Amino acid sequence: MTFPRILTASALALALVLPLGTAGFADNHGAMIETSVNEADLPKKKTNEPGNYITAAESIALLKERDDVALIDIRSPEETMFVGYATETDANIPFMNVDPAHIYNPKKSSYKMMPNDGFVDQIKGYVAANNPSALLIICRSGGRSAKAVDMLAKAGVETPGYTVVDGFEGDKSDAGTRAVNGWKNAGGEWTYKVTEDLLAK
Repeated sequence: MTFPRILTASALALALVLPLGTAGFADNHGAMIETSVNEADLPKKKTNEPGNYITAAESIALLKERDDVALIDIRSPEETMFVGYATETDANIPFMNVDPAHIYNPKKSSYKMMPNDGFVDQIKGYVAANNPSALLIICRSGGRSAKAVDMLAKAGVETPGYTVVDGFEGDKSDAGTRAVNGWKNAGGEWTYKVTEDLLAK
């Protein structure tokens, strides 16, 4: 499916009203996206070289108004299946996958993750087939997506990628639960029901 480049009046208003962060105004490949995110307020692990950021709440509003912007979930398929994913997701293209050997990582109290060597090529294939104006890259809470945006930029992907800084689940509260921000906590629609064409092949 090709994304029509239609900017409605309300979408234009959204782009103009949102405060400008340090990332500045992006106008590349038809994308016009501004954000309230100030890079200086982000932890280092959530920053990216292009300086492109957006919050989950801003993403929810933007995707309601623009059908030329794609939401790419880069979490593992296991995460989308058991934790859920945004119903607005255009494709699940994992940045990393769970190591099938399930090697335990005591530092993170989790199983080891391994890079998806086909990530860049899968993103390029998606862009070539759909021609989106921009890619909103979402992970759990903004760390992997920042690395993914950097990788895509270094690989020469011209379609701008934006880190959804609070991700799908959001940051942890003082109690250790992910109930602070993120797509789930910002009122975005989401589901556990995985569709057959969600995962990019």
